[in-house]
Amino acid sequence: MPGENTVEIPIDSVRLDGFLDVPEGSTGVVVFAHGSGSSRHSPRNNFVADRLHEFGLGTLLFDLLTEAEDETYANRFDIGLLTDRLVAATKWLEDERGIAERRVGYFGSSTGAAAALRAAARRPDIGATVSRGGRVDLAMNALADVTAPSLFVVGGRDTDVLELNREAYDELGCEKRLEVVDGAGHLFEEPGTLEAVATVAGEWFASKLVEP
Repeated sequence: MPGENTVEIPIDSVRLDGFLDVPEGSTGVVVFAHGSGSSRHSPRNNFVADRLHEFGLGTLLFDLLTEAEDETYANRFDIGLLTDRLVAATKWLEDERGIAERRVGYFGSSTGAAAALRAAARRPDIGATVSRGGRVDLAMNALADVTAPSLFVVGGRDTDVLELNREAYDELGCEKRLEVVDGAGHLFEEPGTLEAVATVAGEWFASKLVEP
């Protein structure tokens, strides 16, 4: 996917690079929010995106920060800024690509999951969210406002993050599911574990992002 279907998303005074792939007949588009230090080139997110295409879903992977912004370490953990960027990218999809908000889902990893949940709280028509190894605790005060069906996927060996996810899960009032991938660590590097994430995410989005 990298190098193909490249887009530039204008947000305030910056332009953010991305990869947009919307196969013909797609039921919805999943917008990815990567974790700190990552980008649209994330091999894990690109792997998941490729799998989502097999479920009839489009994908948008984009840089939440410019290269210059990313050089300031604190920006990577500025969840408010990351949330603003995600909301703006969603509006761009809606305005420039004609994709209705109800057919947009968010896939967030690590700190990106907090931005995804905060964005979903601000835009209640978002169709679904999925968190992979997410720092969902960083969105704790917004969780009660999330109405989108939300799936938390956590590695069974990622004990600290798993506990944070369980605490955050209890705060959700929407349709929800917590999926623990046995034997997986935080980065899902173990054989078969990232495939498990991609499959469960694909099933979740495919069942939620449908035409009205």
